[in-house]
Amino acid sequence: MTGTTAGRADTATHRLPAWRAPAATRSNAVPAGAWWLWALGLATAASRTTNPLLLGLLVGVAGYVVAARRTDAPWARSYGMFIRIGLFVIAVRLLFSVFLGSPIPGTHTLFTLPEVPLPDWAKGVRIGGRVTAEQMLFALYDGAKLAALLICVGAANSLANPARLLKSLPGALYEAGVAVVVAMTFAPNMVADVLRLRTARRLRGRPTGGVRAVLQIGLPVLEGALERSVAVAASMDARGYGRTARVPAAVRHTTNVLTLGGLLGVCAGTYGLLAAEGAGYGVPLLVAGLLAAMAGLRLGGARSVRTRYRPDRWGVRAWLIAGSGAAVAAAMIRAGTADPAALHPGVIPLTAPVLPLWPAAAVLLGLLPAVVAPVPPSPTGFQEQV
Repeated sequence: MTGTTAGRADTATHRLPAWRAPAATRSNAVPAGAWWLWALGLATAASRTTNPLLLGLLVGVAGYVVAARRTDAPWARSYGMFIRIGLFVIAVRLLFSVFLGSPIPGTHTLFTLPEVPLPDWAKGVRIGGRVTAEQMLFALYDGAKLAALLICVGAANSLANPARLLKSLPGALYEAGVAVVVAMTFAPNMVADVLRLRTARRLRGRPTGGVRAVLQIGLPVLEGALERSVAVAASMDARGYGRTARVPAAVRHTTNVLTLGGLLGVCAGTYGLLAAEGAGYGVPLLVAGLLAAMAGLRLGGARSVRTRYRPDRWGVRAWLIAGSGAAVAAAMIRAGTADPAALHPGVIPLTAPVLPLWPAAAVLLGLLPAVVAPVPPSPTGFQEQV
């Protein structure tokens, strides 16, 4: 190696750490809103397709980012639960298709169930009968889309700190946000309690399966949840939860009109964007609704008497994380317009789904948080770098 080449290599080696993700600290933590925007972008992309290959790729992207950047906090262990819920949703969707039939016709009969005769007023409803491969495949695609949506939401639940999300909410939504955050942390804490109790029973040589074991584990879990609820209620009361400042009646009425009108505008605009014929009025309604809702929330914040301690700062890494999710959603919406057949594989006739290349490449943009987000400390005390 010549001197010039060695010098370039040394320079590259010195520059590399600046591009690598730093170790996570309290000061550089990613805002919870960035994780939620990233996950909602993936969920939006999942809602635009029934291609199982793209849905599997979206779930894989979300799972890789969770595995690479989740912490050891109680809420971070809830991702597996969302995967089980997704599989349960697929199973229920298939069972409904088997027993209640499907509007999808088919010629490949798998089996035939005894059909229950129904009265004339129940025309259009069928219980039992012929089950075809086409209707099962349609139900599988439909259930997989809903499961992918839930798993993407579960990824945000595993990565975002609920307390930091609460700090980012506007003052008008603070009380509702507290209730939502408490509800969001209830399930992960119960999962952590169950895992802890099962580990304790296993170490003592006691069975962890069966009805008796479930009952013996469930009682301490419910007792712990009740004690935690009482502690949370006392803490909220001590911190002044529910106390509001006095504002004029005109301000209150204006706030209500702006907030409710804005939310209705956002709902109507979003529906217009998602519907096939409403793209023309969807954007103006969405923008007007957002402006009205933001004005209402700002006015409503005057009733809140809370103080904000060290609000989250959105740095470059947070914008990259949120932007990657938005890019995946935008690319999938564009792909749905350009080539809808690739995103919705047909079931009549039966054909194997094909992976569209550029939408699949766009989904891989969702891996960006696994590179740019700060690396959380590992349970063993070592820090991994990507």
